[in-house]
Amino acid sequence: MGNDVALWLEKKGIDFFMEVGLKKGFKVVDFGCGEGHYSIPAAKFVGEKGKVFAVDKDKRAIEKVKQIAREYNLKNIEFVNVETNLPMRKEIFDFVMCYDMLHYLNKEGREKVYGEVYRILKKEGIFSIYPKHYKRDYPLWELSNMSLKDIIREVEEKNFKFRRKILTECLHDTYLNRCEILNFIKESDKNVQS
Repeated sequence: MGNDVALWLEKKGIDFFMEVGLKKGFKVVDFGCGEGHYSIPAAKFVGEKGKVFAVDKDKRAIEKVKQIAREYNLKNIEFVNVETNLPMRKEIFDFVMCYDMLHYLNKEGREKVYGEVYRILKKEGIFSIYPKHYKRDYPLWELSNMSLKDIIREVEEKNFKFRRKILTECLHDTYLNRCEILNFIKESDKNVQS
């Protein structure tokens, strides 16, 4: 484990979650969790009364998160190996994060994710995204032609209301860097499209 990853898992990740609005006791989904670089500090932060669901379609990634969770003796993480459709009841989560994963999905794939997030998030729950690899941030794949305004508009079209942008330090792959986190809240279901 690299120095930045260890520092992130031990301290900086916990500070990050305080800054982006996570609270003790929250029920959280880490959608596209990868190796758990956000799941682990989130689980530490929410504490024993909280719960983190680490979700990824890659079984090897899920196994890696399980291993790290065991090393930290974290009992408040569940592991879910699916691509999009979550086996969870609706409106039970306080916070859903999609960090550094939206660039892998085309518009249709992103809309499926937004729909699932909307379904499982409580009213006024926080949908937090880290849209790495958009037009001004090392553009890659599906977000390479999108600005932050385009991303915000796309998410708002799915009945989320943009709340704030947080400029902070976060972990990208295995190194710390400056990032822009976009927080949305779930609006009422007046025009929900599934």
